[in-house]
Amino acid sequence: MHTPLVMLSGWRYRLVSGMGAVALAVGSVSVANHPVVQQLAVMVPVFNRLPATTLSNGDLSLALATMLFVVLAALVPLFKPRPRRVLDTIMLVEQRVFLAAVALAAIGYFDYTYRLPRTTLVLATLTMGVLFPVWFVVIRRSPRIDPERTVVVGDDPGTIEDVIRETNVPIEGYISSFASRFRRPLHEGGTAIATPDGGTVSVASVPEQECLGGLARLEDVLIERDIDTVVFAFEYPDQEEFFGSLDTCHRMGVNAKVHHRHADTVLTTGLETGELVDIDVEPWDWQSHVLKRAFDIAFALAGLLVLGPVMLLIALAIKLDDGGPVFYAQQRTAEFGDTFTVYKFRTMVPEGESATPLDDEENDRITRVGRILRKTHLDEVPQLLTILSGQMSVVGPRAVWVDEEVEIESEVSSWCQRWFVKPGLTGLAQINGVTSTDPDEKLRYDVAYIRNQSFWFDVRIVIRQLWMVFVDAIRLLR
Repeated sequence: MHTPLVMLSGWRYRLVSGMGAVALAVGSVSVANHPVVQQLAVMVPVFNRLPATTLSNGDLSLALATMLFVVLAALVPLFKPRPRRVLDTIMLVEQRVFLAAVALAAIGYFDYTYRLPRTTLVLATLTMGVLFPVWFVVIRRSPRIDPERTVVVGDDPGTIEDVIRETNVPIEGYISSFASRFRRPLHEGGTAIATPDGGTVSVASVPEQECLGGLARLEDVLIERDIDTVVFAFEYPDQEEFFGSLDTCHRMGVNAKVHHRHADTVLTTGLETGELVDIDVEPWDWQSHVLKRAFDIAFALAGLLVLGPVMLLIALAIKLDDGGPVFYAQQRTAEFGDTFTVYKFRTMVPEGESATPLDDEENDRITRVGRILRKTHLDEVPQLLTILSGQMSVVGPRAVWVDEEVEIESEVSSWCQRWFVKPGLTGLAQINGVTSTDPDEKLRYDVAYIRNQSFWFDVRIVIRQLWMVFVDAIRLLR
């Protein structure tokens, strides 16, 4: 029998927790802003030096809007339906309320228009510090006392069977990827599973285990069975199926694990439970994402503003050189194995690109203008538009050409660990002179960057890259 908390999985939990937080935050400020409460507060010795100040009409609306933005941003980690103990929930909430209070105090210090009066801020913070922990404890998903419910998701019956046999946790059943029917001959006694169009398809069955359906039913199974953990058992990981399943687990607040024998194909936290390893679906916290995106936008806008006239001259030079197209479009691999189009200034004769990298000095397909653009890295400038659109970051694992990606994956099985974050214009590997011609070393640098990313780390990488570009330009002028 499922508990009522099952109904608060995924988006339902986010909606209920968010609405409750909004109501409690607005209520806390409204009460703290009341004249009677203010007068009673300043009678207390601790608060007697604070002025009894209240807001009304437009001033109160602006202050409430600012307060809600800051508080909800601080509480983002609590809007994910993660199983937590009571004490852990209380401690996390109090940390986030304190963070919000500090941010609101800073806003009040720098901008009078949007600030909460000091007395209101102190009283509202104390009230939220009491009400928020109670609210999130009430709606939280508590860790199980009984063994956690687990399902296995995979594309190969043999791999699923092996993982189930070697895993010392109770298994509710397995979910089969449709792709398996194309890769393995079906055994007799296969299981019929539903397809998204309402039909069925026969897949090879796993002995003594219930087939819960195909990937189209993953989200339904997680809710209906109150699943805590999904174990991935993909023998032939398909980008769309594999990362789509990971995204579903992340949205639903379900732990994603992989058997240690398959851990080289994912980014892991290093936390093991017997034979299983946790998959690190989101290696960076929301603050890092916000700072990184803000830096990306600022850098791209500044670069386009400064280099706009230069881009026009480059386009003219390319046209005068051989009359061919100005830009070159290339499909590259993005976050979670998706693909996106990168635009660069054309540096080769048309149709001159190849998945096999060549040294610029030995490559006779490079045009005269293209050779200069490559040495000064100016051929990369159009990618600032891709950064502005959000498909790339300034700093990250360098995106690889899709055709080249296939060759590298066949050599380095753990190559897709780079796909857990956005690709970058430059990165730790680039400033250390490592390219995809040495995929093992490049992967080592890229994973090291993912593990150590921070705003200041990105700034240092960009400064070093700009210095390298400057040095290359000086050498060219000589």
